[in-house]
Amino acid sequence: MDPKKRVSSLKQYPVLAAFTLFFAALFVLDLVTPDRAYSELENTTLTQRPKLTAVSVDGLNNYFTNYTKYVKDQVFGRDQWISLQSLAETTLFQKTQSGGILLGREHRMFARRYRVLPTEERVWNKNLAAVQSLGERYPGKVSFMLVPSASVLYPEDLPLAAPQMDEEGRIDEAQAALPAVQFLRVTDALRAHKDEYLYYRTDHHWTTLGAYYAYEQFCKAQGLTPFDRSAHPVKTAENFYGTHYSKARTWNAEPDTITWYDLQNRLTIWNVTAPGQPTEGTQTGLYDTGKLDVYDKYAMFLHGNNGLSRVEGDGTGKILVIKDSYANSFVPYLTANYAAIDVVDFRNYNYGLDQLIADNDYDAILVLYSYSSFTSDPYLYRAGVAG
Repeated sequence: MDPKKRVSSLKQYPVLAAFTLFFAALFVLDLVTPDRAYSELENTTLTQRPKLTAVSVDGLNNYFTNYTKYVKDQVFGRDQWISLQSLAETTLFQKTQSGGILLGREHRMFARRYRVLPTEERVWNKNLAAVQSLGERYPGKVSFMLVPSASVLYPEDLPLAAPQMDEEGRIDEAQAALPAVQFLRVTDALRAHKDEYLYYRTDHHWTTLGAYYAYEQFCKAQGLTPFDRSAHPVKTAENFYGTHYSKARTWNAEPDTITWYDLQNRLTIWNVTAPGQPTEGTQTGLYDTGKLDVYDKYAMFLHGNNGLSRVEGDGTGKILVIKDSYANSFVPYLTANYAAIDVVDFRNYNYGLDQLIADNDYDAILVLYSYSSFTSDPYLYRAGVAG
């Protein structure tokens, strides 16, 4: 065919020609753009180029399946394409949820939780039994703080026709099931300050301020003088996009601000080789400010979720905190009250607690979990194992 006629023919189909050029350019850009191992924006690992390991029907099927995932993950401008999709869905189609996240008023994002799943019920019962067992083994020492989700404090900001399960009622059930521990109710204290910045908009955690009001409840129950916020310099970091945003990826998300107090207390992160047996430790500061330069800025608090660590405080006595990541912004306040704050995160601590407790003779033991983590943490049962 005459090249001039071919060009003339293409001119009759401008849309086809435009798409052809677009995909050709995209193909070239994909070839010259280096693959990424990780997407900070989505907080997920990206598929790498697969290798053909076996020339067989199954081998070819696995190869092409993985290659399809690879192309999807490594497409040029992936972050921009996802943002464009979000813009279309929320603006044109008025979607009120994305990626399992409810898109509420005031730019708030909420975890979607319509009912209690059977798996959550099983974990819930195991974890309640573990906390009760801990309280029975150490009577008068164990306190339990179960922190509500943002949806409990801000139901008016949920999308219309998006009913959430009765989380506050479940917290009441937990209190009734734990007669051997001091149950610290923080929902009312947080609700009294709900017009303040208590929860991040784009993340599942509470803010440093939300943690402080809960900490005040702990101090009241223990007869302690709270940390004096006015006596310490305040620092902030802007442009924090949290875990909810990494799932929803809305185009108009309003970034959060992280606040912390510039404390000079030391943190030791221990290696643990046997029950209650810390060996070599790495000493550092309370905050990993290097995390402020990456996507997961909240990981700056306590350097993330270490199995066993100790914070050197300015008070007297010792406390053991058994926790999820909500406690990471809570623990710094305890430096005003205790000389040593030991912190256990069972995601990275594979032992029971009795030997650790026997070796340290703690004055108090605090179990601090968000409601969401308490219904999903498969490791907290270790707190209930005697010995």
